[in-house]
Amino acid sequence: MLEMNNIIETVSMIKDNNLDIRTITMGISLIDCADPDIDRACQKVYDKITTVAKDLVKTGEEIEEKYGIPIVNKRIAVTPISQLLASSGGDPLKYAHILDKAANAVGVNYIGGYTALVHKGFSAGDRALIESIPQAMAETDHVCSSVNIGSTRAGINMNAVKIMGEVVREAAELTQDDESMGASKIVVFCNAVEDNPFMAGAFHGQGEPDVVINVGVSGPGVVRNALAELPKDASLETVADTIKQTAFKVTRMGQLVGTEASNMLGVPFGIVDLSLAPTPAVGDSVAHILEEIGLDQVGAHGSVATLAMLNDAVKKGGIMASSNVGGLSGAFIPVSEDAGMIAAAANGTLNIETLMSMTAVCSVGLDMIVIPGDTTPEIISAIIADEAAIGMINSKTTAVRVIPAIGRRDDEVLNFGGLFGEASVMQVNRTSPNTFVHRGGRIPAPIQSLKN
Repeated sequence: MLEMNNIIETVSMIKDNNLDIRTITMGISLIDCADPDIDRACQKVYDKITTVAKDLVKTGEEIEEKYGIPIVNKRIAVTPISQLLASSGGDPLKYAHILDKAANAVGVNYIGGYTALVHKGFSAGDRALIESIPQAMAETDHVCSSVNIGSTRAGINMNAVKIMGEVVREAAELTQDDESMGASKIVVFCNAVEDNPFMAGAFHGQGEPDVVINVGVSGPGVVRNALAELPKDASLETVADTIKQTAFKVTRMGQLVGTEASNMLGVPFGIVDLSLAPTPAVGDSVAHILEEIGLDQVGAHGSVATLAMLNDAVKKGGIMASSNVGGLSGAFIPVSEDAGMIAAAANGTLNIETLMSMTAVCSVGLDMIVIPGDTTPEIISAIIADEAAIGMINSKTTAVRVIPAIGRRDDEVLNFGGLFGEASVMQVNRTSPNTFVHRGGRIPAPIQSLKN
């Protein structure tokens, strides 16, 4: 067990700098729920989730009270549902509704795993599940969806990329009256990881235990505060060392919470995901860290370099603090969820091209970006393909979560509320990529995939 003196220094961080455990996520395998009868399979899914996760929320609350550490979200990630659909057939929306019902029953805010892994092609159940995603997101409150369309080892499935452009737009259209929120619960991945605790992209991978606890820690405000105490002429080596030292302390807190939750729930502890996941709250911004390093505003030239240093230093500090660091660990740049990103996008300093460059060195990719409501499915697909290519070539996880602002003017702001924040519409290049998108097939894996 970790001793309390390992996290004494975090007390002021919690109080003054928005440090929190962003999520405790229970991963649950549903492989043993597979059944040729979809109704029986759904009942097994409900029974297993409500049995193994019945104390998840209560446990999180007890840890909060014991240590005074805020735990913002309690969540569940399950086996990709397309794998159950392969056994049962039937209407995939039945799985979406039962997941929503189970999440509501145990009190979590989100459940991830309405997922298909199609980076090399479609197997049984994949296409049906993908085509049902817009309806599933419109008809559920807690369910999140993800689709992995590429990897360094497999290349990029452009047939899936084309479909996902259509899926994202349809999801936005079906939830037009609710700020197009359906699209905000869909993530399109390249190189998706099996132990990610963060939504909307979390799912429970095949290599994971039957049940596991993963913890996501966040602390942009802590890092910014530590940097603010440095002299303005401090070298970049000193800046990097300060970030590493701060990440070390934050990770130790996550290790404590994960270990405690594991013991209380009687399930294995998986990983600590040390990701600087921002919120719209003042002082809780990744963009403001980059500005503390020396930019007038994020989006300026130097944004990629400062973000690369931040991401690397966070990983180095975290890996020294725990042998269980995993997930996506690094820095997130969701536009609508970060006060500094919101401001930079609103005044035009930050554009989608700069953001795409930054995704080559951050934890994930283009995240929570509002695009014009008349953006075509082909342009959305091309954005997905570009981002997947960055991930494929660089052997890293990349993702796209964009929200077409259906029926809204380009000068309007979509307000999602809570942690989702708000975002103004960002312009996209309207030049047609249609011929490329409609060719179909697969972009072959790059030469660096041949590592054996």
